[in-house]
Amino acid sequence: MTTHRQKTWWRAEEGRVSAFVVVLALGLVLLAGLGLDGGLALSAKVRATGQAESAARAGAQAIDLAAYRARGELRLVPADADELAHRYLAGIGAVGTVTATVDAVTVTVTTSQRTQLLSLIGIRAIGAHGSGAAHPQRGIAALEP
Repeated sequence: MTTHRQKTWWRAEEGRVSAFVVVLALGLVLLAGLGLDGGLALSAKVRATGQAESAARAGAQAIDLAAYRARGELRLVPADADELAHRYLAGIGAVGTVTATVDAVTVTVTTSQRTQLLSLIGIRAIGAHGSGAAHPQRGIAALEP
């Protein structure tokens, strides 16, 4: 009699548990993908920000020496600052935009991080942007936090 009940119980399910397990497994893969690929995207953003800050510092070295020697005025030559920042970006293989004025250099780096698990559901890459700015400074005035 117990074998008859067991057979009836299995027939009553008719595959509903299998569908639940498939949906649950897909949800777990999606959650793992968000964790893994989200971490990779965050890492790409940190890397892009570091590249942008370094390129801005490279551009901020283009000091107008004539103005500094004549009047002690610390300012940049925008065309030279733009060139130095672009040269730095090209040297590390990064793509970005540079804006240089007499007071500061601002760099924005754009990159794309390929996904690992989210590519299974059609998300092939996640974009990341980082920006940095630098201005010319005379010596070390104080430690910055």
